[in-house]
Amino acid sequence: MPKRTWELVLLGGTSGVGKSVAAARIAWATGAFVVEFDDVVSAVQELTTAEQHPALHHFDGPTAPERPEDSWPPERVLELQIATAEALEPAALGVVRNRLTVPVPAVIEGDYLTPAACARAVALGRATDRDVRAVFLHEGDAERIAANYAAREPASGEQTGRAEVGARYSHWLADEARRHALPVVDCRPWSTLAERLDAALDAAPDSAPDAPPSAAATDRTDEQPQEAP
Repeated sequence: MPKRTWELVLLGGTSGVGKSVAAARIAWATGAFVVEFDDVVSAVQELTTAEQHPALHHFDGPTAPERPEDSWPPERVLELQIATAEALEPAALGVVRNRLTVPVPAVIEGDYLTPAACARAVALGRATDRDVRAVFLHEGDAERIAANYAAREPASGEQTGRAEVGARYSHWLADEARRHALPVVDCRPWSTLAERLDAALDAAPDSAPDAPPSAAATDRTDEQPQEAP
């Protein structure tokens, strides 16, 4: 990786595509540290209930099965996955704003980072003269994702339903990222992923437009939580 010019990187992608490994490598190579957005998600969910904020508890509410991906149609799980990610956009932007107050480079990675939130983060960095970059890893093959789960979580058994949803979510993230002029990097071939990811991060984001306001990402302290679909 050439000399780092950015101050903050957001690394998105569906579960099971190697974001944590990629984020750790970037951090090691550049002297940055990793912020796992999943930790923020868990904290926010612990602080709320399904009654208080249903959009954050689609998968752990009182009516949710233990493994929704095996009980609900993949279209329904994908719909709720996207709804949850969009509900978490203010939290993602909160982390970005906090990181921009300190002169320490960081990589924020997580399944629930949306392209809309990342585009707004890039625009926020531009407005404050800080270099913020965002990139999404993409793997659209459900069988490959299932194999990754099997290698990472052998005690969980087959997770074909989860992998199917993951592949669909990856396609949605990639499409949305391209719509927001954010780079998308295919996970395969694995042998060249690091080089391709570095190239995407080192490319100046001059072509990225200012992100339009997102209904979920704007600061709204007086609205009631959105009802579950």
